[in-house]
Amino acid sequence: MITTRHFSIDQLEDAAELLREGQLVAFPTETVFGLGANALDAAAVDRIFLAKGRPSDNPLIVHLASRDDLSKIVSHVPEVAQALMDRFWPGPLTLVFAKSAIVPRSVTAGLDTVAVRVPAHPVAAELIRLSGVPIAAPSANRSGRPSATTWQAVSEDLEGRIAGIIEGAPTQFGLESTVVDVSTSQVTLLRPGGVSFESLQQVVPGIQVYAKQSNATLSNQQLGPMERANETVNSPGLKHRHYQPKARIVLVKDLVSELRTGSEPAAFIGVSEPNDAPKYTRILVCHSVEEYASSLFDFFRQADQVGAKSIYCESVLEVGIGAALMDRLRRASES
Repeated sequence: MITTRHFSIDQLEDAAELLREGQLVAFPTETVFGLGANALDAAAVDRIFLAKGRPSDNPLIVHLASRDDLSKIVSHVPEVAQALMDRFWPGPLTLVFAKSAIVPRSVTAGLDTVAVRVPAHPVAAELIRLSGVPIAAPSANRSGRPSATTWQAVSEDLEGRIAGIIEGAPTQFGLESTVVDVSTSQVTLLRPGGVSFESLQQVVPGIQVYAKQSNATLSNQQLGPMERANETVNSPGLKHRHYQPKARIVLVKDLVSELRTGSEPAAFIGVSEPNDAPKYTRILVCHSVEEYASSLFDFFRQADQVGAKSIYCESVLEVGIGAALMDRLRRASES
């Protein structure tokens, strides 16, 4: 077991030193907490997969302190990528480029593309700057579990498995970044997230949605399982089971007609008060879809802690952050 050191935001140089030494450090971003390693150190990257129990065919996102560092890890930056970066970087947008030879293949799951973003969170930006290296960082949680939006959630999953945790404030968005593929002539939304599809369309009117999720993410159809063993994907969050608490997830479209059944402990989260509120062990009624999204993963963990066997989650309209929220809820409900 590794001794996990905890750092305040005033101790970022100490955390950056661990990263330079090839160790793993969890840190806050505006989306979720990331589990960072030197992206150019293959041995350090391998430690990410070991600590998380993450499948090796699931690519990682490389985080940079500035877009000025992009030329080191990608081989080509198309004009459309420049336009997206001008609008959304720094921020919760990940772009998939053709990679340079310097990026280890373990970072990209053996692919010739690499996913990159520049986080807007001041702690993340300063940590990457101080480390002096690009940081590969998936969400800081055990693979398949709800992403960590607090440092306490990171500790719950990874204490004793990583070298450091930065004790920053809870994250802003609570859902992972939007991922857009700009490595080919057809710009494609791979994963919805903190930057909405509608906002992307304003910059790239011809953007398309990854075929595997288009019917589900941007409509009310049910998303099917995506675990084909031979499927190749160039974004995290598309292939394996994700975001799942121990409790069963139940999506609720109509709070009037779809009341919970059974007597086992259950929790509820949504933007409306459920009619059968007394039947729930824990309830969180959010004031907005944005609050719903930012609270979701932490609520999953709270429900598990109180022994809920089911978590009833209210469906929302799939516009803005609602599309990303429904994407995570569907994936969390997959068996």
